[in-house]
Amino acid sequence: MTIKEIDCRSLECPAPVLKTKEAIENTPLTRIRILVDNEAAVENVSRFLSFQNFQVSVDSDGATSAVEGFRDPAQENGATESGPGSEPGAPKDRPALQKIMVMISSNRMGSGDDELGTKLMINYIKTLKEMGEELWRLVFVNSGVKLAVEGSPAMDDLNELGDSGVDILVCGTCLTHFGLMEVKKVGTTTNMLDIVTSMQLAEKAISL
Repeated sequence: MTIKEIDCRSLECPAPVLKTKEAIENTPLTRIRILVDNEAAVENVSRFLSFQNFQVSVDSDGATSAVEGFRDPAQENGATESGPGSEPGAPKDRPALQKIMVMISSNRMGSGDDELGTKLMINYIKTLKEMGEELWRLVFVNSGVKLAVEGSPAMDDLNELGDSGVDILVCGTCLTHFGLMEVKKVGTTTNMLDIVTSMQLAEKAISL
């Protein structure tokens, strides 16, 4: 059985997912292998293939990871309607309410006093539950990803929001930049394609 291989080593987010998406859309494929060299790309490509009904396996030698996908030919046109490029993050079924997305790009709110800014951001996250079911998705980018890692003072509140059905996406490029990929404790590692798609799908977007 022929397998298509794509070399995405040294490519930054979201290029590996975009190249995988392009390959699947342009040619009916039952097997595909994507070579990547960072954990964020492994997670993002694996998740994308899973959403497209591929069975996914990963083989790594410590430097390069090969993400391989296989799907039954009968499922080639049966990809799900969620995931990168459609609706990322496997959102939960919801009633017809306004979809509010909140993008958090810092672990502090405002500028001036860092200690105060940290307290304000934690209090903001604690209060997000007051949005109720209209709060659809939280997206963490830049230093905001520090709120989603081990030891974060926001961890209990984020876990509670996730358990209530809120989708939490955490930028993989940002985690890699800060060396935090291994200590992420909440949410789904994501890429810029997911983030842009989230902004398109949201009925209201709030950026901090």
